[in-house]
Amino acid sequence: MHSIAQTLDTVIDEYWPLLQKIPGDKLLYKPSALKWSKKEIIGHLVDSAQNNIRRFIVAQYEDSPHIVYKQDNWVAVSGYQQYDMQELLNLWRSLNKHMVIVLKNIPPGIASRTCLTESLHSIEWLAEDYIRHLKHHLHQVLDLEPVAYP
Repeated sequence: MHSIAQTLDTVIDEYWPLLQKIPGDKLLYKPSALKWSKKEIIGHLVDSAQNNIRRFIVAQYEDSPHIVYKQDNWVAVSGYQQYDMQELLNLWRSLNKHMVIVLKNIPPGIASRTCLTESLHSIEWLAEDYIRHLKHHLHQVLDLEPVAYP
C-alpha cells in the first residue's frame, strides 16, 4: 500500500499548482443542465475522497462493508457552484493528503480485505481505482489529454 500512497501523493503534488491556475470564468461553465461544471467536478473529487477514505478505514475492521454514494445527489446538495474556489481546492488537497496517510498506515496483509461498492473489491484495488478516477477527472478539469476511466 505504501507505493500506492506514494503515487497518490505524487499526483496531488503534480496537479496542485495546475489547479490553482484555472481561470475563474472556466470554473462555472456547465455544458448542459445535466453536466457538471469544472468546479462541480472538483467537488465530486472531494466527495469521492471522503467516501474512499471511509472505505479504506471501515474495511480494515468490518467484514466487507457496503459503502456507496449517489454522486449526483452529493454534488447537487453540496452546492459546489457557490463554493469559494480556494477553499474547495484546499479541501480537495487536505482530504487527499489525509488519504495518503491512511493508505500508508494500512498494515501488511490488510490490503486484501474487501469493501462492497457496486461490487466487491479489495482495499488495494479500490485505492488503485481511486487514482485512475482522480486522474481521469483532473484531466477533464484541466483540459489535458483524456485519461480513460471505465
